[in-house]
Amino acid sequence: MLLIKASISKAWKLRRLKEFKLYTTHQPNLTDIVSTNIAISNYAKQSKLGVARQLFDQMPQRTAVSWNTMISSYSKHGKCSEALFLVHSMHRSHTKFTESTFSSVLSVCARLRRLQDGKLIHCLVLKSGSESFELVGSALLYFYASCFEIGEARRVFDLLVGRNEMLWSLMLVGYVNCKLMDDAMSLFAKMPRRDVIAWTTLISGLSKNGGSCGKAMELFRLMMRSGEATPNEFTFDCVVRDCGRLRILSQGRTVHGLLMRCGLEYNPSIGGALVEFYCECEAIDDALRLCKGIVNPSLNALNSLIDGLMLMGRIEDAELVFKGMTEMNPVSYNLMIKGYAANCRIDDSKRLFEKMPCKTIFSSNTMISVYSRNGEIDKAFELFEETKNEKNPVTWNSMMSGYIHGGQPEEALKLYITMRRLSILQTRSTFSALFHACSCLGSLQQGQLLHAHLIKTPFESNVYVGTSLIDMYSKCGSIMEAQTSFESISSPNVPAWTALINGHAHHGLGSEAISLFDRMIEQGLAPNGATFVGVLCACSRTGLVDEGMKIFHSMERCYGVTPILEHYTCVVDLLGRSGRIREAEEFIKKMPLEADGVIWIALLSACWFWMDMEVGERVAEKMFSFDPQPISSFVILSNIYAGLGRWREKMMVRKILRGFKVKKDPGFSWIELNNKVNVFSIEDRTHPYCDMIYTTLEHLTANVNSIVHFDHVSIPITQAV
Repeated sequence: MLLIKASISKAWKLRRLKEFKLYTTHQPNLTDIVSTNIAISNYAKQSKLGVARQLFDQMPQRTAVSWNTMISSYSKHGKCSEALFLVHSMHRSHTKFTESTFSSVLSVCARLRRLQDGKLIHCLVLKSGSESFELVGSALLYFYASCFEIGEARRVFDLLVGRNEMLWSLMLVGYVNCKLMDDAMSLFAKMPRRDVIAWTTLISGLSKNGGSCGKAMELFRLMMRSGEATPNEFTFDCVVRDCGRLRILSQGRTVHGLLMRCGLEYNPSIGGALVEFYCECEAIDDALRLCKGIVNPSLNALNSLIDGLMLMGRIEDAELVFKGMTEMNPVSYNLMIKGYAANCRIDDSKRLFEKMPCKTIFSSNTMISVYSRNGEIDKAFELFEETKNEKNPVTWNSMMSGYIHGGQPEEALKLYITMRRLSILQTRSTFSALFHACSCLGSLQQGQLLHAHLIKTPFESNVYVGTSLIDMYSKCGSIMEAQTSFESISSPNVPAWTALINGHAHHGLGSEAISLFDRMIEQGLAPNGATFVGVLCACSRTGLVDEGMKIFHSMERCYGVTPILEHYTCVVDLLGRSGRIREAEEFIKKMPLEADGVIWIALLSACWFWMDMEVGERVAEKMFSFDPQPISSFVILSNIYAGLGRWREKMMVRKILRGFKVKKDPGFSWIELNNKVNVFSIEDRTHPYCDMIYTTLEHLTANVNSIVHFDHVSIPITQAV
């Protein structure tokens, strides 16, 4: 038996020796292959992929390194389809895949989101036993995470993490990219070693995840306290932008101090983020100072600065920044055009629009809004006609908003019908504008129809659209549907709560409005100035004086909201409606702001209601200083005199009014029929069916005024029973 084994062993060795000799005799020179591979790599580094491919195709014999070099070169230059084609050719040539091959091809599949191809490569990885190699395991996890197959990525992680520490960071990136922030936080807590990349990945993910900016700031503070890693420029970039989104100026200044210590203050990227932060926080002088210190500020930073300056009304400073820009994009022009328009410099808006070297759809959309807000609806429509065929939703939304702003909400609704017929994408702004149109028309039926359309879109729970929907239902008289719309919003914000509070206020539901205000506070939301106007109006309309005064005095003390004239007007109205006329007058005298005509007219209206002639006359005298022809003041004063029987004074006031030759605006009534709002006023003959309407009205009046005699027969109750 031993002799047989020895014989077999000897024969096998002789055969292998012959094969080796044969192989070495016919193989090309290994030095030539290596030098060609190096040449291919060098040409690829110089972006001469055509020359590199020509060399590759001319090779009589290729090794795995040859294939890998060419595949990797295509991949690095973004030519993923060509790289994938080469991989298929390599497999057909029976060249064995190496870990470098697997790593490159999985990276290509990840970029192209080629899930099926990637899974086939995964099978080859398992057959070859290469999954334990760090590069291959990492590429596998990256591939699945990029294809949003996070379950498969987790399985790879659980299988290989014991042999590959790189997988911790890749798995964290996968969770963050898939917006699974709870899973990312859980994984982060278990990481054996957390470097600056891991911290920055999670901070960045929280920053981009809508309402998680606060958590991102908490994580940054934890990073600084732990000392596990030192933040780099990418960490600071995320944190500075978070401070801007949250508008926390003091914390942003602290981060700025850290950047100065690190010498990163004037880094183009970080410096740009700081400029944007200061603009967000309305610290525009800090933004200007910082921008001047940056050698080459980014275009985004300069655009943010222009935007901030325009919002603050500092047009000259914005013009200086704009004219000093070495490079401009359409955003730069659009910001200046909008800024000019917002500051009533319409001619400058038009001039700049005409001067634009390359007009885009975005600049046209901006000008549609500018023309509309300037009352030039015909010019806006001309521009719309030129651009509507591009089927850009913003173009259509701008035109609809223009019609609404110009007092033509019916045209906005007609435009929406055309928009649907042409299958143009509807956005959240579309529905927000349309619900506003329904509010202007007072058309509940149209609003309900649009709500039915909204339900079929992804925007039903959107807070921006939901707020418009609440406002529409409230103004059209359906507070219950407004409440239902509020409950359908996924995360109601302060404007949404404010819209619902205003709705209850207008419906005279003061207690419910205060209850909503308290609920909003309990949920940790800070009320703004508009919220306080709503809740004070609610108190005013339902006589909740003590509650209203308590809320007013809490504004600045508890919530940091400084009262403005609108809030003071609400308080005067609140006191006046409840009969505390003199207290309201004293309140006005002690105001830190100078009272305007609106406040005095609110007090004068209260004097009319309570027939307080003494205060009424004093208030009327005040009104003369605001307006040489205070029509409303004279009308109210005339009514007070009439109510008190002071006919001589009433006639004197009426004589003054006649001298102004002012005609009272007629009142309107309307009825909604077949989804159309029909508006009427006294002596109005513009309705297409006015003849029929007046004939019917005369017939009804004749019937009401006619005297009809009926024979009256007394029937005893007992007999009737």
